[in-house]
Amino acid sequence: MTPTMTLEQIREAGLKALSRELGPVGLVRFIQQFEPGTGDYTRERHAWLEGVSLDELVRQAERSEGEDTRPQ
Repeated sequence: MTPTMTLEQIREAGLKALSRELGPVGLVRFIQQFEPGTGDYTRERHAWLEGVSLDELVRQAERSEGEDTRPQ
């Protein structure tokens, strides 16, 4: 790799490395993390949290603490 690589060459080399290390499915899953979302997160967050107190949020966090939430 040289500092004179074009952005296209860097992108291609990166995709090849990801595919080699993660496989095709892993490559797709990695790229999906960087897809732009839709909607207005700030507006939606205000709607989700409307009427929820800080104390309630703390209780919910304490209840879920220690739970294994990773996908099986």
